[in-house]
Amino acid sequence: MGVEIEKKYLLKNDSWKDKVSNSTAFKQGYLNDTDNSGNKSSVRIRIEGDSANINIKSMTLSITRQEYEYPIPLNDAEKLLNDLCNKPLIEKTRHIVYYEECKWEIDEFEGDNKGLVVAEIELQNEKDDVPLPEWIGVEVSDQEKYYNVCLVKNPYSQWSK
Repeated sequence: MGVEIEKKYLLKNDSWKDKVSNSTAFKQGYLNDTDNSGNKSSVRIRIEGDSANINIKSMTLSITRQEYEYPIPLNDAEKLLNDLCNKPLIEKTRHIVYYEECKWEIDEFEGDNKGLVVAEIELQNEKDDVPLPEWIGVEVSDQEKYYNVCLVKNPYSQWSK
């Protein structure tokens, strides 16, 4: 079984930007209803740079979720995103930053979610204690609105400030 253990954080400042080792543009969409009411899983199509995949992830609100991901042809992904996925699509740039041998993925959103920046770190175990860089802010792993699947129905641009 595929399992993802991941924590999400907001950022305190932009000091992470000068530590980026590489960045990749992402475009993704969801094939199933993204309102979370009664769904057991989300089905995502993602284009990541020059590759594409389909991803099935359990809809539990937890840092540990079932996850299955498989490569698909890029042309198929483009067609699925354009014709079958819920809108708006999620557009973001993922920046990779290493801190004390930990790999941080920082997603800088565009489009309807422009202005939102979230850092994620994958863990081997829920109890793992990772060193937090000075630019890491509050943890939002338990806040549904920060999940990509929720940003389709409730984009950051519509949040009250």
